[in-house]
Amino acid sequence: MDHRGEVREFLSSRRARITPEQAGLPAYGGNRRVKGLRREEVAMLAGVSIDYYVRMERGNLSGASDSVLDALARALQLDEAERDHLFALARTAGSGRRRRAMPTKVRPVIQQVLDAITEAPAWVRNGRHDIVAMNRLARALYAPVLADPRRPANTTRFVYLDEAAREFFVDWDRIANDAAAMLRLEAGRNPHDRALIELVGELSTRSELFRQRWASHDVQYHRSGMKRLRHPVVGRLDLDFESMELPSEPGLTLNVYTAAPGSHTADSLKLLASWAATQDLAEVQPAAPDQS
Repeated sequence: MDHRGEVREFLSSRRARITPEQAGLPAYGGNRRVKGLRREEVAMLAGVSIDYYVRMERGNLSGASDSVLDALARALQLDEAERDHLFALARTAGSGRRRRAMPTKVRPVIQQVLDAITEAPAWVRNGRHDIVAMNRLARALYAPVLADPRRPANTTRFVYLDEAAREFFVDWDRIANDAAAMLRLEAGRNPHDRALIELVGELSTRSELFRQRWASHDVQYHRSGMKRLRHPVVGRLDLDFESMELPSEPGLTLNVYTAAPGSHTADSLKLLASWAATQDLAEVQPAAPDQS
């Protein structure tokens, strides 16, 4: 990944979306030759020289102080995820330091925690969206995702490259947008992760939609909300989800899906749990003896 190009495209795309009116600047008559704010307008709003801002937008964030980055974030009206992305890009500017590889498994105690959650699907992913651990109900819920034999299973690969995803996710288009934006955020934090680079390359090669979403340079967090699914066994599920970083496992996120008590989805989760138990039982029972 071209770091200077990442910085350049991110800053120019954020600048292009803000009108002078939105920035509280006077809009003079005549045709503006740029979309959004001019560079000199961003520099003025951020309290830096035009030369300094131009240097930053050309991809050079080396030496930019936190106060300058904060001022730039305010000038460009960045949200929390965008501000964090800007700071991550600045931290990696000109740095050869590499973060440790993303984990692809959990300690046994984390699996114990997952297995102790018996009434809700719960699973752990890394920043690449590899599924690294699940409880029984999560395995049943995400059976279509796990149908791909490659391990670890990757939810973003499923969203963009498996036709079953369009049926599985009711809000498939939003899910696809969220997945690309979350990967872009991770790429800013961990630009040297080879497996992440390979995943982005694979998705970019095989999916025109992913290329478009990736080129937008949008980033976002995905911490809570509703996930609406069409499960092949129990049908429609409207699930509330919470995503929580694991302090004891840097780089891993715990996802838990729940349903309102007494709701149709809560009943369907119970049915899914029964189905999952049946599947587990079928796997451990010996085959019937051959009577021929």
